[in-house]
Amino acid sequence: MSIVRSENLARIPWLVNGFSTRVGGSSRVYGGQALNLGFTKQDSRPAVERNRAIFLLEVGAATGKKPWPLVTLRQIHSDLIHCVAGLPKEPLVGDGLITRAPGILLGIQTADCLPVVLVDTKQRAVGVFHAGWRGTVKRIVEKGVGEMRRYFGTLPRNLTAAVGPGIRACCYDVGPEVRQQFESQFAYAEDLFREIKESDPVREKYPLLFLTARAPGHSELPTKIFLDLVEANRCQLIDAGVPPRNITASTLCTACHPELLFSYRAENGITGRMMGVAGIRP
Repeated sequence: MSIVRSENLARIPWLVNGFSTRVGGSSRVYGGQALNLGFTKQDSRPAVERNRAIFLLEVGAATGKKPWPLVTLRQIHSDLIHCVAGLPKEPLVGDGLITRAPGILLGIQTADCLPVVLVDTKQRAVGVFHAGWRGTVKRIVEKGVGEMRRYFGTLPRNLTAAVGPGIRACCYDVGPEVRQQFESQFAYAEDLFREIKESDPVREKYPLLFLTARAPGHSELPTKIFLDLVEANRCQLIDAGVPPRNITASTLCTACHPELLFSYRAENGITGRMMGVAGIRP
């Protein structure tokens, strides 16, 4: 099993944390022995439950050989955040979890979106957040900082943040409507996007053919827009008061490394789910 760990979080002795990959599980539907941690349509529930059990043991969320309770959500790309003290009686719906209770593990599922972990080193509190572009526009991590302050008295300067593997700016092309939504919310939105004109090998080899009047099919090539989702969340955390030196992000891109990570885009929607987790040792 391969687990991605954040260096700045690894220094916190009472914290259990890690970001899973697709390597080292018992699922067969996604090629090889995949560590799918989501109850997807393609995979069987027993396989996912086995994967979750071995992942919890590997990441250190266990007392002896007994895994801690794992708290997850039905994620809906929202800004809904739940404060939990144990295993909920009813399934939770939303995209953020915070706790100060030891011995439980909070988990966010991803397959391109960003898993973001916040840790209050003074109050011994943790939060995990699912930040796709919709959640980012709704300021999910900024609101997460506010919720930790409301419930635990967290001061932003005492937070340490880690962004796990997700789709990076190299591969995350979006439509103009996404850029418009960011521009309506953030003064720095322009810095989050870059544009690249699509290439055409024929046009590049025979440019003179395209200097004449444009017949159908000879129009300007479309422009692709790429979003830096990691930077968007980093800026949001800084605006919320988290010191920049306390924020780290994995450089792994899910779309670039489908052999290591699940990617909804790279695998055309037929893929498993990874998990970013955080918990407090008893």
